[in-house]
Amino acid sequence: MSTTPIAHLAPVELWFVCGSQHLYGDEALREVEHNARSIAAALDASDQISVPIVWKSVVTTPEEIRQVCLAANSDERCAGLVLWMHTFSPARMWIGGLSVLDKPFCHLHTQFNRELPWATIDMDFMNLNQAAHGDREAGYLHSRMRLARKVVVGHWSAPDVQDHLDAWARVARAWHDLQGAPFARFGDNMRHVAVTEGDKVGAQMRFGFSFNGYGIGDLVERIDAVDDRSIDTLVAEYLDLYRVAPELLPSGARHASLRDGAAIELGLRSFLLEGGQRGFTTNFEDLHGMTQLPGLAVQRLMSEGYGFGAEGDWKSAAMLRALKVIGHGRTGGTSFMEDYTYHLDSDDPLILGAHMLETCPTIASDVPSLEVHALGIGGKADPVRLVFDASPGPAVTACIVDLGNRFRMVALDIETVTPPPMPALPVGRAVWRTAAPFDVACAAWIHAAGSHHTVYSQAVTGEHLRDLASIAGVELVHIQLSTTLDELHRDLRVNEVFYALGAGLRA
Repeated sequence: MSTTPIAHLAPVELWFVCGSQHLYGDEALREVEHNARSIAAALDASDQISVPIVWKSVVTTPEEIRQVCLAANSDERCAGLVLWMHTFSPARMWIGGLSVLDKPFCHLHTQFNRELPWATIDMDFMNLNQAAHGDREAGYLHSRMRLARKVVVGHWSAPDVQDHLDAWARVARAWHDLQGAPFARFGDNMRHVAVTEGDKVGAQMRFGFSFNGYGIGDLVERIDAVDDRSIDTLVAEYLDLYRVAPELLPSGARHASLRDGAAIELGLRSFLLEGGQRGFTTNFEDLHGMTQLPGLAVQRLMSEGYGFGAEGDWKSAAMLRALKVIGHGRTGGTSFMEDYTYHLDSDDPLILGAHMLETCPTIASDVPSLEVHALGIGGKADPVRLVFDASPGPAVTACIVDLGNRFRMVALDIETVTPPPMPALPVGRAVWRTAAPFDVACAAWIHAAGSHHTVYSQAVTGEHLRDLASIAGVELVHIQLSTTLDELHRDLRVNEVFYALGAGLRA
């Protein structure tokens, strides 16, 4: 479980807002507020919910609703709203507020009492505890307005309810983090590659982040300015954290390579910190002035929560940042990844995922080994890197692709396995089998336009990805155990029409 702070992650909170009306009288409203405050406090105190939940108000008029929505928009700490109708709250009162709300919201369909008092229940109790009534009224309006939201159903104290609420809370925090988030691009995209390209203006409009280009010389200046004392301190940290190859030790023949790697890390971190960058991309075709590819530096910065994309893949960098924030504090790590090659055993086909250098050690099954090896690409000195196998267990791989007129998220459920020894492949790597049959999973991924670069996560689930796609307003193609190619082809065709017409339907 990762407890390392995520770089540049600002504190946020969720507002708990309860809907009612004045029909029931002041005494009933006082009880509504007492009950709603109690639920908000219990959710905030729960160890299962990772984002603070702040009681805000009972809203009973159109103006109160509009004001709380406007206040949420302007509050930097507010990442979203949790809405609950304790009683009946006529939904037309909510139109003005929800029309201007630009923060995500979750509809918690619950009630204060878990069980009904069968022997004493009367109409006063019914009028006060009618979330079954009020939440349906609210749900109609949300659907009528074509508003994206998550609906969580059940008693507020139940562990599964709190788990589902936490899944959405994590995604709301990640979405909040992306709004206005700057990312740095060193160099451009790898030449002639299609899937790493895309509409950066459209992405900023849809997702809220921005990618800004910097010359590799801007980074090299920072690297060259790193002093020996800082390098000494960082090298000592390497020696403490990793199994360091003998040739990289202070007495080793290639210790200078490790110091070069440390200088790259310090220079890159300095650049990212100064600009408040949430992530970055590099390109091995643009390394002028660098001694080696930034392998170790990228791996360690990813472990601190920075997004990263190789070969200028800015969409993967943003996706990685979002999933790092979502998965923070959960069991398992999250990494940049690439579907590299197959083991086409007819009984148990597997996928080997890796990259040239840049996979994140948060997914490692054991203490990584710090090594230096030749790399037949990039034309620079042999780079240092962390070598490890990913932990076995369930995981997902996911990506964002630009279809020209819109964006799509593609996700695949997988099961990571313990691989056989690979002594001649000194990189961070993961080996997995697909949840769906191998041929179905791979064909579905290709039909869905899935990228060869992905974000691999042991900490994030399909539920998180559905919530993220919903908040972003993009399509999710989730390839899982139940996926069939017939259904996938049908869904892809239907979705083409749905997303083309969706903007008009909302009006």
